[in-house]
This record gives sequence, C-alpha cells and structure tokens, in this order.
Amino acid sequence: MTRYLARRLVYLLVQVVLIATTVFMLIRLVPGDPARAVVGETASEEQVAIMRQRLGIDRPFHEQYFTWMGGVLRGDLGKSIINSDPIGSQIALRIGNTFELTILSTLTALLIGIPLGVVAAVKANRAPDFVVSTLAMVGLSMPGFVVGTVLLLVFGLMLRWLPQQQYVPFLSNPRQHVELLILPVLTLAASTSAVMMRMTRASMLEVVRQDYVRTARAKGLQNGIVLMRHALRNALNPVVSLIGLELAVLLGGTVIVETIFGWPGLSSLLLAGVRSRDYPTVQAVVLVIAVLTILINLAVDLVYGLLDPRIRYS
Repeated sequence: MTRYLARRLVYLLVQVVLIATTVFMLIRLVPGDPARAVVGETASEEQVAIMRQRLGIDRPFHEQYFTWMGGVLRGDLGKSIINSDPIGSQIALRIGNTFELTILSTLTALLIGIPLGVVAAVKANRAPDFVVSTLAMVGLSMPGFVVGTVLLLVFGLMLRWLPQQQYVPFLSNPRQHVELLILPVLTLAASTSAVMMRMTRASMLEVVRQDYVRTARAKGLQNGIVLMRHALRNALNPVVSLIGLELAVLLGGTVIVETIFGWPGLSSLLLAGVRSRDYPTVQAVVLVIAVLTILINLAVDLVYGLLDPRIRYS
C-alpha cells in the first residue's frame, strides 16, 4: 500500500504539471484582450499597451509560462487583473463554502439514494421498485436550475419557511447559515441521489444472485444480516466509484446553484473570472478544481481496498 501511494503521489505531481500546462495554453486561446477588458473599450492603444506590460502579457509566451508555472509550484497562483487581490486568498475564502455545499449534498444523496436503491432491489418488479424508479427518473430528468428555482419559489417566497437572504458565515449566525444551506443542498442532492438509487439497485440485483449470498441464506442467517453484511458491502464498490465522480462534478459544477442562491464558492468565482476575462483567476480556479478531482480519485481507489479485501495494491 505504501509503495502504491508513493507511486500515485508521483503520478499526481506529473498530472498537476500537465493540467497546469493545458489550462495555461487553453486560456490564451480564448478570444479577447484581457488588458482592454481591464482598461475599457474606449481606452487608447497606449493605455492598453501599458496595461499589457503591467500584466506581463506582453512578454514571450514561454516566459509567461515558466513564470506562472514557477509560481504554481511555490503555491503562488498570481493576482487578479481586476482588483489585484491575491488569487490564492480568494480561493481560500471560498473553498470551504464549496466543500461544505459539496460534501453535505453528497451525504444527503447517499442517505436518500442508497436505502431507496436497496429497497428497490429487494422489492424488484413490485410497487416499491416502481415508486423508487419513478423518483429516480424524475430526479434525473429535472435540471439543477429548475429544481433550485422551484424550491426557491415554493419554500423561500411562497411559504417563507426558508427565507433566502445574503450569505452569512456560520460563525456569524449559525442558524441563518444552516437555513441558507438547506435549499442549495437539496437542489444538488436531487439528481445525485437519483443516480445513487439506480446504481445501488443495479449493483444489489447483481450481488444478491451470487452463490455466497444464497449460501448465507441457506445457513439460516436472517435476511437483514445477509443484505447488510454480505450483499450491500460487496455492492458498494461501484457506488463508491460513483461517489468519487459525483464529488468531482459537484466541485466544479455548482455554478448554477451558487448563482441562484448567492452562495460564494469556487464556481461563482470562476464565473466572475470568465465574465471579466480575468484569466489568472480562471486558470487558477480550474487548476485547483482539477487537483481536487485527482485527490478524490486517489481517495476512492484507497477506499476500494477497505471495502473489498480481494483488492490489494502493491
């Protein structure tokens, strides 16, 4: 396991360099002049040239690359060209909000999706299976912006159970912070839980047909023990893989939810950078999300070994 982890960490460093290089190049293929975006369309060419020099984008391509890459390896993600604030500080202020929203949404989806998926598998082709499958299809077919808007209209504006106000940090007002968090979490969990239901159902149906499950039942073990100890544990491997994928998607895909509910996370920072053509911010946020995705995939691979003793890493 130690050798495997060390090897994966080396691969991680190589992947970070490759991703950073790709992001750097792709950002510079985006149409538009960042310098003119800063000084305005009515600025003179001289003003634009001065801003380009100030931003360092008048230098040769390779010099810009090595300067930025050196900063990345030192942990310096540069400064925003809009307000000159350190990008690392902006990310540090928002990454906790994104983690909070992502992790709570995933946990909520697990608490909904796995039990309902097990019920659907145990009651296959019967009424509970039909109900769960219908709920899953509804969750998959409704886009996040639709779910978020409906929840906001019903619970925020009509019933006023969860009034939506400006973001409040947890330490400033814990109750209001939690109230503001409920609807975004439910919005993200809707589609994720639907995927969990279908994956758990399919995996459980495959596992319960295995010989060792029939043997456990033949020995007289209670059905609940067979399902939880023998069937569910072995059925969780593909679900764990799905959890890793969903976490990675949510880390960079919460932009709509963050916009609807005014939640200050990484996705909203990325969107603001795209709108203002703040390419240092865009490439820094994309790089951070990519690195987090790689770390999540590594964690998923390690969890595999804990869930299934047959999997060994060397």
